[in-house]
Amino acid sequence: MLKREYLGKYISAVSASVLLILTIAVAASLLWNGTRLFTYFNHTIGEFIFSSAWNPSDTELGGGKVGASVFIIGSVAVCLASVLMVAPFSIATALYISVMDKKNGEKYIKPMIGIFAGIPSVVYGWTALTVLVPFIRDIFNLPTGQTVLAASIVLAMMIFPTVTAVIADAFKNVPPKYIEGAYGLGATRWQMIYSILIPSASSGIVTGFVLGLTRAFGEALAVSMVIGKMRIIPDSILSPAVNLTTAIASDMGGATAGGELSYALWSMALLLFFISMFFVIVIHMLHRKDNK
Repeated sequence: MLKREYLGKYISAVSASVLLILTIAVAASLLWNGTRLFTYFNHTIGEFIFSSAWNPSDTELGGGKVGASVFIIGSVAVCLASVLMVAPFSIATALYISVMDKKNGEKYIKPMIGIFAGIPSVVYGWTALTVLVPFIRDIFNLPTGQTVLAASIVLAMMIFPTVTAVIADAFKNVPPKYIEGAYGLGATRWQMIYSILIPSASSGIVTGFVLGLTRAFGEALAVSMVIGKMRIIPDSILSPAVNLTTAIASDMGGATAGGELSYALWSMALLLFFISMFFVIVIHMLHRKDNK
């Protein structure tokens, strides 16, 4: 038994070390390549973030324009819209699983949410391209249905399982004495929900939305199929757009290694990494707040 215990500790330590090394290696690679646009080609961070002029050179000589604000705005617009769309459905489903009908919720709804989470992103994208995009085009009388709205709906469907599962766990972790106390004071079920349950689980709810945003910012394939890929700042949710992941996925195959375009794409990847790190820090802060 003692040898097995040491073996288990050794395997765990090696696995943790490998994970740490891989994380550091990825971060170091992103930092090195993502900053070359500024250190080698002498572009400024302000130009990259705030300028909308995008025409990078595909050579080592540089001299092009690398304003990525169009892609950043597209990412923010699509991700925020998807979270706003998914919020009421996730909260309602989590309430059903945790409060309204725990037995059937655990038996039927929770497995269905797990199935949703396991569907490949290309299936979401293809279904949206063949069903949702023509529907949006026809109902709004648009030249194309590939819009911010289509991308937001696809993302909302993709982040729904994650957001719902986290919020449902947050509701279940509310101390039963709070709920029983509310009922003891004569509160109805809905009064208990909006006055006790939701406020008590607020940190968990926010965590669910933050995790959803993290997933949304990193999704590429499904979004690229329905967003329109037009390098313009969208003036409404019915406009085509382009986001960071779509730009990276579209241009990385043809970018010359060591060229200005290649390093501009690396800078976009680094920006996505920083966004993900920010969300991870927010989640840890929320957990620390709950544990106090």
